[in-house]
Amino acid sequence: MNYFLSNRFAENKEVLSIILVILGILIFATVLFFVLGKIFPGDKVRELQQRTKSWWIMALIFILATVLHPSISFVAFGFLSFAALRELASISKNVRPEDRRVIIWCYLAIPVQYFLAYMGYFNLFMIFIPVIMFIWIPFVLVVRGFTVEIGKSMSVLPVQLMFTVFSISHLAYFLSLPELTGFHAGGRGLLLYVVFLTEMNDVFQFTWGKLLGRHKIIEKISPNKTWEGFIGGFITTIVVAYFIRFLTPFTAIESLFAGAIIAFGGFIGDVIVSAIKRDIGLKDTGNLIPGHGGILDRIDSLAIAAPSFFYFVYNLYYA
Repeated sequence: MNYFLSNRFAENKEVLSIILVILGILIFATVLFFVLGKIFPGDKVRELQQRTKSWWIMALIFILATVLHPSISFVAFGFLSFAALRELASISKNVRPEDRRVIIWCYLAIPVQYFLAYMGYFNLFMIFIPVIMFIWIPFVLVVRGFTVEIGKSMSVLPVQLMFTVFSISHLAYFLSLPELTGFHAGGRGLLLYVVFLTEMNDVFQFTWGKLLGRHKIIEKISPNKTWEGFIGGFITTIVVAYFIRFLTPFTAIESLFAGAIIAFGGFIGDVIVSAIKRDIGLKDTGNLIPGHGGILDRIDSLAIAAPSFFYFVYNLYYA
């Protein structure tokens, strides 16, 4: 395993560089917030310390998924989708109790979707959940014979599957993209690019919002979201996207568009999950990750940013 990892690092200095940058930022943030906590103890610094712990967990998960053998990475992403779907299904109040057994079909779709991604069967990957499962789940609901509020379950279950499995599986598909001449970072570089920028966009929006936030965007859904935080994070993410474009085949202009897509997509994913939690009356979707709730709380931004970025890249360079 050590030999395998050392070879992959040696062949791909770009990926190693961004991994070192990520770890450096996390170490710096950990030390900084520890010192600030000693000098200025309070809830804001404590929240930053908790968030830093969760950033460590998520960073290590995606770094390992990037550097380990591809088959292990696909299994890891599959479990990530499983955990997110299970979390969302467990807190949902819009699915009838008698339909709980139907959710098994959603879980069974996970290995199929990730197998299609692993094999690089792009056309089947594209239609399996949005078309086949979209038809199959309502059909199974009808066969069960419970028609009261059946439309609600027909709407909710496919959306849960799309948000937690189909969207996140695009992260795995980056590892199946064919090689491009002159582009050494490959799919692993693109994977790190979108994950790093999405997570940093969350950090930037949170930080700018805490420093300058005054004007609420959608107060009824997410009271902590401000225009200052959104715009500051949006611009900062675009700037970072430009400087780490060595992980991609992008031109300078393309990297700016990519940064904008990731920043805006991340914001949309975040507020969608915030709206779901607001409807249910929960602060977090779970308590798996200290300071950031459950898995869904951490991948909500990726659920929109990942597929948006994927199709941007795919149509530019792989279609």
